[in-house]
Parts: sequence; structure tokens; C-alpha cells
Amino acid sequence: MNPLEAMQIFIRVAELASFTRAADSLGIPKASASNAVQQLEATLGTRLLHRTTRRVQMTHDGQAFYERSKDLLTDVDELQSMFQQGEQSLRGRLRVDMSGGVARLFVLPQLADFMQAHPLIELELSSTDRLVDLVREGFDCVLRVGPLVDSSLVARPLGAFRIINCASPAYLERHGTPRTLDDLATHQLVHYVSTLGARSPGWEYPDGGGYASLPMAGSITVNNSDSYTAACIAGLGLIQAPAAGLQPLIDAGRLVEVMPDCRAEPMPVSLLYANRRNLPRRVQAFMAWITQVLQPHLEPLA
Repeated sequence: MNPLEAMQIFIRVAELASFTRAADSLGIPKASASNAVQQLEATLGTRLLHRTTRRVQMTHDGQAFYERSKDLLTDVDELQSMFQQGEQSLRGRLRVDMSGGVARLFVLPQLADFMQAHPLIELELSSTDRLVDLVREGFDCVLRVGPLVDSSLVARPLGAFRIINCASPAYLERHGTPRTLDDLATHQLVHYVSTLGARSPGWEYPDGGGYASLPMAGSITVNNSDSYTAACIAGLGLIQAPAAGLQPLIDAGRLVEVMPDCRAEPMPVSLLYANRRNLPRRVQAFMAWITQVLQPHLEPLA
């Protein structure tokens, strides 16, 4: 096994914190992954990973080698394609993450165009509402909807999703149509939290120069954007969600917008990626493409 292949295996093991998961993702035997890392450690004369029965963790030297290896493999990738012309020169694995709703509504319907333009790219698309660890899980970039927490990642703001309030016709027939904040006292909210067990903030509304939250009753809490919309369609309560995803349901008569003067704060949309010297061209191409795909559905950030 050549040193570059061994580096690629080490990087995947380090990011997934598991020889088994790394081997599965690369399509190689677990023994090959273990031997590759042992070979690297013998060549370098230092231990790169702490191994226990429960977890694999980088040593201090392993962390330093990981960061330099990522840069080196990026440089090699760029070097191999620098004299190639045309769209088909972009090749290699591309691992990205985004919410299930964004993937289903906007990205997947147009993804064939990107794959046709770049047939040598192998795309791994994760669609989850969970906040993935970009570095440890080996993602090239992630699309985040909502406020960003402090991070060492580079953020590229794309715009914001306008939020509207909706309910199903059946729900409004049973409970009436709310028109003011006081009316919400007799209504149900479908609660959304990123982690079950967390407390829902309630109904968000403009409050002078900012936004505030009003606690509301609700019999169901979900942690998935698709389930959030489905619960509303089923008549289980009111929701506050991006207009871009709900408008087709409104046009079809499955949902009705309510309280248009009491909308939640627009949700920022950002692309995140690791702070590297040189971002691979395939990652740059994907980020440029997804920016173009989402732009018609976004409004400028305030």
C-alpha cells in the first residue's frame, strides 16, 4: 500500500473514530485499515491513534499528522487535475450534509444536472436534521439552516428562508383561525426540537426591534423537518416553517397560511467547510452549484 492510500485510510479512521466504520465506508477489510495505520505509525516512529475496545482517538501527534495529511491530499488532488480541461476533470469522493427537507425539495430534483456535468465525482449525500461533526465525520461541506454556533469552520452565508405560519384546513375547521397572539391560547403548536427531550421555545413572533417566543400547548414534539410538516398536514397543530417548502402545499390546498403579520425571524442559510489552505475544486464546484439552486428560494440577510 502506498503512503497516500495509507494516509487516506488513516484520515477516515480518525474522522469516524472507528476502524470498522472506516473500512466499511472505504469498501476494504478491517484488517487492511488496521495494517495501513500500523504501517504509517512504524514509518513515522510515533503513535497516531489511541485504541481501546470502545473507541479510537487521535493522539497529539495524530492530530498534527491528520491536519497536514488533509492539506497534502488536497494538494495532490489539485495537482493531478491542474492540466486537465473541462468539467469532467473533477473527480473523487464528495461527502456533503444538509437537512432532509432541503435535500428532498430543492437539491435532489436537480442533482442529476450536477452529476451529469461531473460524472467522475462520487457523491455521498447525508440528509439529516442532526448537527453532524464536519471534521470528525469526514464531510467536505455542510449546508446549515438556522443560527450558527461559534466554530472553527468557515461559514459562507447564502441568504435566509422566509418563515410563514401554517395549519391544515381540517385543523382550522375544528379550532378556528388564529388572528392575534391572544388567540394562540386556545390553539395547539407542533413543537420542533433538534434533540428529543429538549424544551421547545414555542411560537416565535416579532417584538419591537427583535423577536420573542410565546409558550404554547401542543401534544406532539418532533425532531425532523419532514415529520414537522406531516404533523401539520395531519391537523395536529400550527407550524412555523420556510415558505419555500410550504408554498406548494398551500397552492395544493393542503395547508393554509395564518397570521401573516406575526411571522418568525427568517432562518439564515450557510455553507460550512473546514478551514483549509486550498479547497478541492470538486467542493468548490458543488458549493457554487447548490448556491445557484437555492438562490431563487432565499431572501437577502437582514
